[in-house]
Amino acid sequence: MRRLERSYLFVPGDRPERFAKAAASGAHQVVIDLEDAVGLADKASARESARAWLVAGHAAAVRINGADTGWFEDDLQMLQEASPAAVMLPKADADAAARAAAALPDCPVIALVETVTGYMELRQLAAVTGVARIAFGSVDFGTETGIEDNGDALTAVRTQIVLESCYAGLEPPIDGVSTAFNDPGLMQRDALRSRQLGFGGKLCIHPKQVAAVNDAYLPSAAQLDWAQRVLAAMAASHGAATAVDGKMVDKPVLEQAQRIVADAEAAGQI
Repeated sequence: MRRLERSYLFVPGDRPERFAKAAASGAHQVVIDLEDAVGLADKASARESARAWLVAGHAAAVRINGADTGWFEDDLQMLQEASPAAVMLPKADADAAARAAAALPDCPVIALVETVTGYMELRQLAAVTGVARIAFGSVDFGTETGIEDNGDALTAVRTQIVLESCYAGLEPPIDGVSTAFNDPGLMQRDALRSRQLGFGGKLCIHPKQVAAVNDAYLPSAAQLDWAQRVLAAMAASHGAATAVDGKMVDKPVLEQAQRIVADAEAAGQI
């Protein structure tokens, strides 16, 4: 069973000496960043470093520069030759996503929603052929809108991203970064909150954040025990509604239990 990628770790494209460390961090996906992490004078060298890493056979996704920049087409041309695991499109909207997907028809597009325009076009964006997953650029979104990412201030936005992803049949979306990286407990709480809201993973800006994110998405021992007992009870009832722990178990509950067991199997817990 294919593992759903939970942790996406950014590494600056102009720091190729960090690529191997990022790959060894335990992150489910390394994202070589050609956009925000790279200064204007270093865009070309960062692109070449990403290309060299990919053509050497190393796995990575690449966050390219936005469609409204002069580097967009050059980034796409490089990726046509280098076969990245995925392309992450910043400041995504439906038109930019369609352009990226058309240029890279064999490459999954992760659409990074971080503008009001992208958010307002969520349904069209999620329906673009080639878009595999949506990510939330919460920091940039908060900067544009003036909404502080504290407490429940952006919960409505996050919920809509989850719902539109589900409606379009995409994989569960990826939540935005947490800027604090020296507090694993805080990071795990942030990731658990993302999971509760329906996100399937989280962006990371430091290797110290990876383990906390991965752990937050593992089923607990109690959850796994419950799920296995549900599957056993449904098997014994030959698919008919039954009860576990004094509560009714039917098809929706069975599907929940199946997801928990599948996650545990993919993570090697069982």
